[in-house]
Amino acid sequence: MNPGATPRGHDVITDLDGLRVDLAGRHRATVSAGASIDRPVVDADMAALDRDGYVILPDLITPEECERIHAASTALLGPPGRNTFEGRRTQRVYSLLEKTRAYDRLVDHPRVLALLDRLFLPNYLLSQLQVINILPGEQAQLLHYDDGFYPIPRPRPPLSAATMWAIDPFTDRNGGTVILPGSHRWDSRQPAESDTRISTRMSAGSCVFYLGTLWHGGGANRTSAARLAVTAQYCEPWLRPQEAYTLSTSRETARTVSEDIRRMLGYSIHPPFMGAVDGMHPKRLLGTPDPALPQSGA
Repeated sequence: MNPGATPRGHDVITDLDGLRVDLAGRHRATVSAGASIDRPVVDADMAALDRDGYVILPDLITPEECERIHAASTALLGPPGRNTFEGRRTQRVYSLLEKTRAYDRLVDHPRVLALLDRLFLPNYLLSQLQVINILPGEQAQLLHYDDGFYPIPRPRPPLSAATMWAIDPFTDRNGGTVILPGSHRWDSRQPAESDTRISTRMSAGSCVFYLGTLWHGGGANRTSAARLAVTAQYCEPWLRPQEAYTLSTSRETARTVSEDIRRMLGYSIHPPFMGAVDGMHPKRLLGTPDPALPQSGA
């Protein structure tokens, strides 16, 4: 609390448990869009996640939406990747929220948020959002699990989760994501040739939602056409995301996106004050000019 500020009723902290309150203050926020999904649907999705480490959510967006995303992505695509992990014949685009609104519906889709609301603490963060276009001739990606860069031993609960959206249909020949069912429960062991591997097959507009502890990788593209996808990754609110969205995304964009996305960009607090700016809730910055943008003269 700033000196001279009016007490909010919990300014007397006598022990560490008292630090669980939100010392940076609260701002009005909407209920997560995930609350609109029927409980039995979420229960079934969660059961699949617990059993297999992934669940395929079919036909969440329309063919027309896929066409718009395809057009937006084509305009942004550049040279192929810079290393073998990203793919020498794979095009990737980052910082999507600052470039176009075409991907917002993928980031805050209610079916996805309903799972994240169950998996993580409130105010979980967007960790990564990118286009992945696997070109013909690309080799299979190195198998990995997405939250492996957090140095916490396995087995453990997931610290992150991801969606991989099929903008083109996924097949077992065009680079559909390869997953190892049940590998989210593994300890520190590495994949073996004898482990079951499944190449995800999905219609355009579907997505596979998987835990950050699940071993997976992009498949080889053995066809003559590219395979376009969009991945959104999320993490617990107390972790550092892969992309620093408070730097790569302007305040004007933060004012434009949905309240769910705004929270996930970091305009939220993990109590007592993680994410604060000058000791206060970061949403107050949205009422001030963005220093990253040119300002008009007086």
